[in-house]
Amino acid sequence: MADPLFEIKNLRVAYPGQAAWAVDDVSLMLQPGEKLGLVGESGCGKSTLGRAALKLLPSSSQVEGDARFQGASVLGFSPTELRHFRGEAVALVFQDPMTRLNPLMTVGEHCIETLLAHQPYLSRQQAKLKTIETLESVSIPANRQRQYPHEFSGGMRQRAAIALALLLDPKLIVADEPTTSLDVTVSAQILQELTRLCQERRMALILISHDLTLVGEYCDRVAVMYNGKVVETGPVQSVLYQPQHKYTRSLLEAALHLQNPLTHPPIHPSTHPPILQIRDLKQHYTLEQNPIARLFSPQSDSTIRAVDGITLDIHSGEILGLVGESGCGKSTLSRTILQLARPTSGRVEFLGEDLTHLSRRALRRRRRQIQMIFQDPHACLNPMMTVGQGIADPLLIHRLASPLEAKRRVYAMLERVGLTPMEDYYNRYPGDLSGGQQQRVAIARALITQPKLIICDEPVSMLDASVQAQVLELMLELKREFDLTYLFITHDLWVARFLCDRIAVMQCGKIVELGPTEELFTQPQHPYTRNLLSAVPLLAKETS
Repeated sequence: MADPLFEIKNLRVAYPGQAAWAVDDVSLMLQPGEKLGLVGESGCGKSTLGRAALKLLPSSSQVEGDARFQGASVLGFSPTELRHFRGEAVALVFQDPMTRLNPLMTVGEHCIETLLAHQPYLSRQQAKLKTIETLESVSIPANRQRQYPHEFSGGMRQRAAIALALLLDPKLIVADEPTTSLDVTVSAQILQELTRLCQERRMALILISHDLTLVGEYCDRVAVMYNGKVVETGPVQSVLYQPQHKYTRSLLEAALHLQNPLTHPPIHPSTHPPILQIRDLKQHYTLEQNPIARLFSPQSDSTIRAVDGITLDIHSGEILGLVGESGCGKSTLSRTILQLARPTSGRVEFLGEDLTHLSRRALRRRRRQIQMIFQDPHACLNPMMTVGQGIADPLLIHRLASPLEAKRRVYAMLERVGLTPMEDYYNRYPGDLSGGQQQRVAIARALITQPKLIICDEPVSMLDASVQAQVLELMLELKREFDLTYLFITHDLWVARFLCDRIAVMQCGKIVELGPTEELFTQPQHPYTRNLLSAVPLLAKETS
């Protein structure tokens, strides 16, 4: 066998002040051009391992073992050697590209600065030409290199981050959850682009992910991590279809569980009247030109039609899925339903009352019955309030209970969402909880006012497959127990198929297809729906 490109030997890592090993006696090997998937639940050590590969750990971290790149020990590199190693030999692609991109610099300037820092012998014109060539290799047109990161969509920003990683022709790319927050079509484009470039340039790839389906589609080998250790490794086909370790089997069972749809009884309008009626709803935004631009280009201001004439009924007791790619208007529609943004025109009737004409005080009262669960629970929970205080807060804001009664209700809700012992979780802070536990707190907070309708905006997209399944099962149980109606916004079509009675497909501010879940999956009518379904990776069941 040829000498490995990158090799980790008996690596152990402990963060400053932590007694436990975040990475515990891990050994891995990677050949040139090989694509390795590193999978496991949050906190298992995947990202720590990736950062150890680039010596990006805090300086006082405890590290044992070795990491070698082309035979040289990375852990022994001097600062000068590390500067050349990072970018020129190994590049890192982060989950959130905005952590890598300076909002005050154009995308082109990012690339030029990187090139000149590592290759000062290049002229600025040469650096610019290399920048344009690299951006075009990831399907970013040359004329967009003068734009700033905020002017790019999420998918385009991730392409820019990949371009930055490719600029110096590295031999290894470490991609840490590069598509978690992207919709299915953009995710497929990004990973197809990345794996194609790896093949063309004979670059190795470490794809860190909690998504077994993605790893199965784009990688050659897979390593499964659990509690800081690699518990199983091997060719993708072997690990996915003949798993040896019980943890690998549990991950596969969770992923396959989501891909086996539930049987959804039909929702009949005659027996389930609409709880929410949306009629010709529009939410348009005008991008006004500044006065100087108008002097040189006296054209009319441009209009963004984020929601463009949507008519939709949601029936009491159903789960309606809303799917579509980033920027199609899904989240804008949810904010407009809640009247967090007043619509340009149209009506939103909840329980027969038009919300668009209500006063601010009347809206506040009505919002007790319409609650929202967000994508990132950590971002919507106050880090300075205990879990108990955060869940009780809506009761006190709406004056629905005394402090003593609110505490009693919070205890009951904590028990219902599986956060026991209640006394322990009541006094903990959100930062002390895992992602799945935080989302359970967010669900408890949404339910505490006994709402009729819950708008769920990507509530499980940041969770591992096993935790996703747990949270979705909990949401189904709570729906039955509290007679809830869900508007479920997601970019994960497997989650939508698992959970929803009907699915509405949204594109460019419009609903282009609406129908029962199974019918939409098996007999899609609109070309865009067919395009979405064709981009969904499938984890096939184990063959006999």
